[in-house]
Amino acid sequence: MGDRDMGQEHIIVVDDEADLRDMLSEYLARHGFAVSVASNGEEMRAILRDRPAHLVTLDLRMPGEDGFALAKHLRDQGPIGIIMVTASSEKVDQIVGLELGADDYIAKPFDPRELLARVRSVLRRVNASTRGETQPAGVMGQEIRMGRCMFNVATAKLFTVDGREVPLTAMEFDLLKVFVERPNRVLSRDQLLDCAHHRDMDAFDRSIDIRIMRIRRKIEEDPGRPRVLRTVRGLGYMFVTADRVRDLGLSA
Repeated sequence: MGDRDMGQEHIIVVDDEADLRDMLSEYLARHGFAVSVASNGEEMRAILRDRPAHLVTLDLRMPGEDGFALAKHLRDQGPIGIIMVTASSEKVDQIVGLELGADDYIAKPFDPRELLARVRSVLRRVNASTRGETQPAGVMGQEIRMGRCMFNVATAKLFTVDGREVPLTAMEFDLLKVFVERPNRVLSRDQLLDCAHHRDMDAFDRSIDIRIMRIRRKIEEDPGRPRVLRTVRGLGYMFVTADRVRDLGLSA
């Protein structure tokens, strides 16, 4: 459970039908995934430049660059999960898609529960094939769950679980990076400033407390009762990971 406790799988739904994109985004998010949506290949690539993805659902028949071309592009990047979505039951589409490297396919119309089962199955296979690798592919990478957000150290970006980017200042990023690299440990103001390379600030300068307060407003469900960046009175602050939050009987 370790990787799933610290991170959350990111899925991109690529389809030119807005209603289907919205429905799948909402459904998959309800089942614990971080979801982004794209109406074409250009939007999909833009998302991948900002944050890694673990699986992509691809509509085969889209105007312009179709799902076959996008599947080939994704497979060239590494072991990302690919599920082809098609309105056609033609076997040739399914065969070509699989030959291009898709992991699975599903024909429209479909029950979202069937797609969810296929998503979970593909992710299990992808996770098993990349287990033990520190960086499985250029389009993949670890995102850390921090309250109601996902933090990506590699891209220096923070996202809500429904895919919206949350702006970060340079100091906020530095502090978040320090916390995720030292989870479940109490860090004093001195340690935070040392690790974040901000020794020009005084450890007793309350501006660091203000910055942490601002971070809490972005990541905590209830900033007035922080559960993720906790204050340890008289000592400092601690980033409590999702698994540790559960162990303590707190809500994430």
